[in-house]
Amino acid sequence: MKILIIEDEKLLADSVKRLLERKGFDVDCVYDGKTGEEYAELGIYDLLILDVMMPEMDGYSVARKVREKHCNTPILMLTAKSELEDRITGLNAGADYYLTKPFDTGELLACVNALLRRQGGQVDEMIFGNTGLDLSTGILSCNDRTIRLSEKEFDMMRFLLQSGEKNLSKETLLIKIWGYESNATENNVEVYIGFLRKKLAAIGSNIRIESIRRLGYHLEVNEEC
Repeated sequence: MKILIIEDEKLLADSVKRLLERKGFDVDCVYDGKTGEEYAELGIYDLLILDVMMPEMDGYSVARKVREKHCNTPILMLTAKSELEDRITGLNAGADYYLTKPFDTGELLACVNALLRRQGGQVDEMIFGNTGLDLSTGILSCNDRTIRLSEKEFDMMRFLLQSGEKNLSKETLLIKIWGYESNATENNVEVYIGFLRKKLAAIGSNIRIESIRRLGYHLEVNEEC
């Protein structure tokens, strides 16, 4: 799961990032509201952790902007403002939950897990055709055959399974897997698609990764397998 922290207190943001990474999450941090809005609207995150009082743009405005773009990513709002009116403002802006500073790390993790479960983000296995991807181990399986995926192979396979028969562009995969500021190119995507095709064939999967020029990749089931 990929989480974006938008928080101008750098020490706090980095501390929360380390905590979540120890729990197995992939975490990015940005330190002002405007940059946070731009990252959030990429659509690559499973959860946004959002401060209220920030330079450039406050958290309420970020939440509104994100929701205006029809982004349904859950938002956990972190703030020192604890008045009922502030909570109502945050929820009306589009936040899903409002956690007041200072907070207990256990409470933060409980909120994160609850919001991800609500979005269906904590399933154990994704299945397409006769093939499953175990999200806890990174193992791809078909009947009694299994094969372990590398980190980037796993990320790419997960995104393909989430999209199913809908096309994912190379640009989207680059951002989702290598990150917004990476120097990776479309050739990296092509290489890892090749790796996945070989591994799917090795376990006898009936999944095909199909490509359509300028539109990207999608999955199809070969009914003859």
